[in-house]
Parts: sequence; C-alpha cells; structure tokens
Amino acid sequence: MNSIQAPFPATPSAAASAGTDLSPLQAVIFDWAGTLVDFGSVAPTQIFVEAFATFGITLTLAQARGPMGLSKWDHIHQLLQEASIAAQWQTAFGRSPTDADVDAIYARFMPMQIAKVGEFSAPIAGAPELLTWLRAQGLKVGSCSGYPREVLNQLLPQAAAAGIAPDHVVAGDELLAGGRPGPYMALANVLALGISDVRACVKVDDTVPGIEEGLNAGMWTVGLSLSGNEVGYSPEDFAQAPQAEVNARVAVAEAKLKKAGAHHVVRSVAELPAVLQQIAAVMRMGALA
Repeated sequence: MNSIQAPFPATPSAAASAGTDLSPLQAVIFDWAGTLVDFGSVAPTQIFVEAFATFGITLTLAQARGPMGLSKWDHIHQLLQEASIAAQWQTAFGRSPTDADVDAIYARFMPMQIAKVGEFSAPIAGAPELLTWLRAQGLKVGSCSGYPREVLNQLLPQAAAAGIAPDHVVAGDELLAGGRPGPYMALANVLALGISDVRACVKVDDTVPGIEEGLNAGMWTVGLSLSGNEVGYSPEDFAQAPQAEVNARVAVAEAKLKKAGAHHVVRSVAELPAVLQQIAAVMRMGALA
C-alpha cells in the first residue's frame, strides 16, 4: 500500500538538535487544495464536472483539471474556450459561450462547492507537522487559493481544527488586480506578513499557474507532484495504485512543473524541509530567486 511519510523534526527541540538553519528565508506561502489539504485536489475537480453537467455539458476529470490553479471564474472561462466543450455548448444552446454563461455556471458551481469542500478538508500527510516546524524556525506561513472567499470560509475552520492554520489567507476572488498567474495573491501575503524581501519567500503549489504566480512575484518556487492536481489520485486510489503507474504519473507531473519554471519539485509537503534547507544554503552563498 502506498503512503507518504513526513521525514522532518516536528518539534522545536528536535529541529534545534538537527541544526536546521533556514536563514535568510522569511516565509513560505502555500496553495491549499492539493498542497496543504485535499490530497489529489479532488474537491474542485469533481464539482466542476457536476456543475457543467447541470447545463448538459460533459467534462472529463482530465478536462476539469486542466486550468486548475486559476480563480474559479477564470477556470470556468478557460474550460469554455476548449474546442470540444465549446462545441457541446454550441449544440446545446445554439451559440458560442459568453461571459454571461461563465457567470451562470459559476453561480451554479459556488453552492455546490461550498456544500462539498468540507468533505475534502483533511490535511495532506505531514502538513500540520510542517507548519509547526516552520514556525519553530521563525518563518511566517502564508497561503492563497483559487477558491473564492465563501468557499474558504467553509474550509478554514475545519482545516484549523486539524492543524492547518496559516498566518494569512488570500482568496482567489478578493483582489481587484486578479488572481493567478499574476503575482498579486502572493504579494498580498508579503504585505500582510511584513516580509522585507520577496526573494526571501518560497511559493509552494501543485499547479502551473501557482508556480507562475510565485515566479512573477520574484519568489523561489517549489512544485508538488504526487499530492496535487497534476497526478490527481484520490487518497484511496493512491493507496491501491501500482507503483509503476504512480512513478509514471509523477514523472509527467514533475516534467510539467519544471517546464513551468519551478526551482524544485518534490512529491508532497512532507519532503519540503530538505528543499528549504537547500534554498537557504544557496541564498547564504549569494544566490537569488
């Protein structure tokens, strides 16, 4: 049976005894689904399929995952630009999809997502211990999401009860400047957390737009392959998947995230401490993001 382990000290005393030095890093800014919670980023994917189905439009899970990382309105808009989906819309409604149609699907999507997101609030293995460990090193913990604020308001209390409570949270619909792949949500964390240098921040994400967000903000970026959208296993599917299949999917995800510009790619946040130590070490030698 496949599983993820968290190979890092979970307490301040253990971290100190290990001689960890993360200076001059100041903050780590995380995505949510597929990064801190919801292994496989299952919640948003399934709801996109269900929301489109109410309009008579059939999406595959692979299609639904395609634009993941964007704000949900932008995600729906992007899906409607895909030729096969646009053709279905033309057949069903006799015209090409418009922004008003995006609004209509979004209005249908939102209550469905709000109702379901709590079912997928379980932390990814090692995530609560990681946040404890980061704070023991004196780092701030930021976060941002493609989820709208209404959805996050349902997710955050349940995640906090399970040990996932970043110092700051930015939702995908609350900045006038927009969302990913722009740098705005990441930079909003910088302002809120009082970070003095964006180059002392690490953006951690499982999607290409999330990696691009970090790069556009001038940060170090770490992509997550196995736990996130690009591999797309539910926890149950991952536990039973043949190792060769897992490795093949991970390889494809790693290549995609590296092509997007990620400085490092690991399987999940459980492997992040060693990467942060590598980044800190090269920074101390004068390297910049």
